[in-house]
Amino acid sequence: MSDATKDESRPGDGTRVVRAGLPEPVKHEPTLPGPVFAAHFHLPGEVTGPYSYGRDDNPTWTLLERAVSELEAPGREDAETLVFASGMAAISAVLFSQLRAGDAVVLPSDGYQVLPLVGAQLEAYGIEVRTAPTGGDAQLEVLDGARLLWIESPSNPGLDVCDIRRLAEAAHARGALVAVDNTLATPLGQRPLELGADFSVASGTKQLTGHGDVLLGYVTGRDAETMAAVRRWRKIVGAISGPMEAWLAHRSIATLHLRVDRQNATALAVAQALRQRPEVSDLRYPGLADDPSHKIASQQMRRYGCVVSFTLPTRARAERFLAALHLVEDATSFGGVRSTAERRRRWGGDAVPEGFIRMSVGAEDPEDLVADVLRALDESAG
Repeated sequence: MSDATKDESRPGDGTRVVRAGLPEPVKHEPTLPGPVFAAHFHLPGEVTGPYSYGRDDNPTWTLLERAVSELEAPGREDAETLVFASGMAAISAVLFSQLRAGDAVVLPSDGYQVLPLVGAQLEAYGIEVRTAPTGGDAQLEVLDGARLLWIESPSNPGLDVCDIRRLAEAAHARGALVAVDNTLATPLGQRPLELGADFSVASGTKQLTGHGDVLLGYVTGRDAETMAAVRRWRKIVGAISGPMEAWLAHRSIATLHLRVDRQNATALAVAQALRQRPEVSDLRYPGLADDPSHKIASQQMRRYGCVVSFTLPTRARAERFLAALHLVEDATSFGGVRSTAERRRRWGGDAVPEGFIRMSVGAEDPEDLVADVLRALDESAG
């Protein structure tokens, strides 16, 4: 955890996550109601009230959305969250609801590998797409005249960090909206709305739900007009979460604090162990004191995430390393309770070396996981 001081006027993170979004207690009713499976609702007379049709709203979404708002913007009554079928559905909802032909958008050049596909679709709709790296606040250089700035900090998979508050202030001074992909940090790691962003967007598939069994995304914002546009996009496209997925996500949030603290501490231990290995280069973890992003990360992040990235000398060495691991699954995605790692170049979308490894640290015992990683490095050396 960073040195940021806790706001004593607010409940602690552990208290908030186990209580987030719960309804008022009713005698003989469950504390967290089960998923509501409904395509339609009783609707006699005028169309009033919160629930009319299953593509528009669902009581299970409502509780989850309230929970996420309480984490992303604690104490803010004006915060609104909308849940989606996936992280990409949430990302697309912000971009395509806020941009029009003739607008310009600034995307990170080192962000999530699907962003170039989104950028190509934006260009097909007559939207100018500009890109710049996350590190060094380089997006400032291409910001003039843009309608929307998209930030990914820490970036995936390179783990660069930018000064969100500085970028948000510069964007607003130029009349641009700001969206921050908060997937890797989670709301317990950083709160983009408090740093000046208009939208905090995330894939709930990752550490928010943390068990590798749910696809989910969300958008949190504080401006009623811009969020109404996001809601309208969700209604038009129908990129909605199923009630079971929403319920599983809400249930999983209750352990977020425990999982995040365990995984962050172990990620730091793994990074410190990797730092001693001569075959490892380009090691990145914002929680390392000598990481290039540590200074700014420590100013705006409360936890540094569960992902460590590093490079091994060759593709073959990286593949041998992955095959030698016992406690780490060779799989994509990140944030789950079981550690995963992969050679990112196998997807072809990231500008990283052939031996680049993105490792997501799970909830295993730190000593066991570090030993497994070091043993796999030894065994892959031949």
